Amino acid sequence: MSTHSRPARVGQMVQQCLGEVLARGLRDPRLGLVTITGAKVSPDLRQARVYWTVHGDAAVQKATAQGLEAAKGYLRRELGHTLGMRVVPELSFTYDEAIDRGDRIDQLLREAKASDARLMAESPRDEESSTAATGAGARDSSAAAPGDKEPR
Repeated sequence: MSTHSRPARVGQMVQQCLGEVLARGLRDPRLGLVTITGAKVSPDLRQARVYWTVHGDAAVQKATAQGLEAAKGYLRRELGHTLGMRVVPELSFTYDEAIDRGDRIDQLLREAKASDARLMAESPRDEESSTAATGAGARDSSAAAPGDKEPR
């Protein structure tokens, strides 16, 4: 199966065009600060899955999804004028959860770092006990170092 580069190029153009149209603003108040994060176009260029994200809670996300579905025809017509293709891809909008997953990972990392800092502050290290546990830097002469050869 050959790889198609035209669907990828058309997907980039769809993403750019929809981003510009949404940045100019629409009459629908449900479509606030929507970010188009990507677009994948089928090999026959008849269908495009558009990935989007919006800042806000689940209610804002749901309202934005409804607004995008309502504006689907207008957005497709704008794509047709801009792209100048014979067949304009049919649009389907999918919420991009990658941003939410990234935010969740960042939150977990911050919590882990704060927890480690609390643990380190609660249990101060005693210099003498830590050096005694590691052997105080002195090596037992009977133990072989990793690079030493065994005696014959």
